[in-house]
Formats: sequence, C-alpha cells, structure tokens
Amino acid sequence: MAESREVTQPMHTESDGHDHGTTVTADNERRIRWVFIFTAGYAAVQAVGGWLSGSLALIADSGHMVSDAAALLLALIAYRVARRPVDGKRTYGFHRVRVLAALANGATLLLLVAWITWEAINRINQPVEVLAGPMLIVAVVGLLVNLAGAWILMRGTKGDSNLRGAFLHVVGDLLGSVGAIAAAIGIMLTGWTMLDPILSVLVALLVVRSAWTLVSESVRVLLQAVPRGLDARQAEVELAGLPEIAEAGHFHAWTLTDDTVVATLHVTPAQGTDPLTLPGLVANWLKERYAIDHVTVQVDRPGELRAADAI
Repeated sequence: MAESREVTQPMHTESDGHDHGTTVTADNERRIRWVFIFTAGYAAVQAVGGWLSGSLALIADSGHMVSDAAALLLALIAYRVARRPVDGKRTYGFHRVRVLAALANGATLLLLVAWITWEAINRINQPVEVLAGPMLIVAVVGLLVNLAGAWILMRGTKGDSNLRGAFLHVVGDLLGSVGAIAAAIGIMLTGWTMLDPILSVLVALLVVRSAWTLVSESVRVLLQAVPRGLDARQAEVELAGLPEIAEAGHFHAWTLTDDTVVATLHVTPAQGTDPLTLPGLVANWLKERYAIDHVTVQVDRPGELRAADAI
C-alpha cells in the first residue's frame, strides 16, 4: 500500500508538531523601530536644509529618507502581522507578508532612483544656486545618522529579507549623504554647482543593483520558484540513485520564507526496502544535500511513477 507521510525536522518540538511558521525575532523588530525613528526625524531636517540651501542632492536624499521611513514602517507592520499564529485557513502563517514588504522596499527604491535622475536632468538643463556651507553641515549630520542606523541593522539576525531590505534603504541613504558631502565640498572649492545633480545621479545608480536584487529575489519567492542552487530534475536523479529507492519523481521545492525551504516528491521503494523507512531517509538526505527544512514524501507502489509519467 502506498504510504504518505510528512517528516518533521529537528527544528520542531514535540509540542509544536507540524507548525511551519518561522520565528519573527523581537530583536530585529526593535532594531528597525529605532532606525525608523532616526530616519523619519532626520528626513524632516534634511528637507528643510535642502530647501534652504537649494541643494538637489539634499532634497533627493530627503525624498529617499522619506521613502525609507515609509518602507521601515511597512517592515514594522509586516513583523507584527507575521507574528500572528497559523490557523485553519493559513496553515503556513503570515510570514509571506515579510516578503511582500521586502518587495515593496525594493520597488520604492527603484522609483526613487527614477525620480532623482529626472530631477538631476532638469537641474543640469537649468542650474540653480546652491549654498554649499549649510548643505555640508546637513549632509554630515545625515551621514552620522545613517552610519548609526546601518550599524544597528547589521547586528540583527542574518537571513531576514525584511531586515535586509531595511538595511539596503539605510545604505542608500548613507551613500546619498556621502554624495551630498562630496558635492558640497566640490562646490565650495570650485563654485561649480553642476556637481550637485551629477553626484545625485551617481548615488542613485549605486542603489539600482541592490534594489533590483531585492525585487527579483522577492518575486522568485512569491512565484514559488525553485530555490537558487537546486535543480529539481537533478535531485530526482540523485534520489533515484540511492539503493533504497527504485524511482523518484514529481519533485517540487519552493522557498516559504527567508530561510525555510519546502519540498514534496514521490518515491517508490527498491525491492526489499520497507516503505515506511523512506520518508525519513529522503528527508534526511535532502536536509544534508540541499538544506531543505520541510519535506512531504509520498511512497508509491513500484511502477506507479512510470505509469503516471506515461499518461
């Protein structure tokens, strides 16, 4: 008789059974909350400083920080939602909300880059006066604020895409502050106000790669694509090569959240193999070979997989 069994990995306890939820750390949430306070507070200061000095670099970076403050607030909301327990309708819990938040973070970064580039082109065509002294003071304060925020987030739990999205936003702010400082010093030394929009574009371009990576990885998770480094067909071939297994097929794997991979597959036992031993054997092999956390194995009668493939 065909047997179907879900294997519980060592990360579970006897009391939590088959709970597929992952841990939302209070430490990560606390770190993002502090960075949100820093970012939102300084965005207002920077906006006023950019308006008074006439600096596009500061105004662009202020817009960046406003966008980041909104993204950080979204990340905090995502943590709260993700903490909700699983229920009968959402058996995997609400952790995909963090992936949605990471996608929103990356998308807002890309939109911000487009806005900065557009404003810079306008400034190049129609140069405006820039007060380099106030611009430099505000930019230096911003650099210190962003360095503090980056340090706080770097010490958080690794592997959390929501936290990483927040960190990338802060890095973008930090680069914006560096660009504003460079532009202010250059304008003070040369009087060439064109440095302001030029450096704004350069800073924006530095953000594109990180933002695109965050967006593309989030989309991969939401589309339930096979995790990077895992070839489904190759995994089937390798499993079929184990002495206890005659056939392996219908292998599917996807990323549930940032650090949790789920897989399902069918196998048939080799002659003389107890079918009940296969789920544990397969799960342990996939855990060691591909770091897959949750595996559901269906054991079919000999020949059933070939018959299904032939249909």
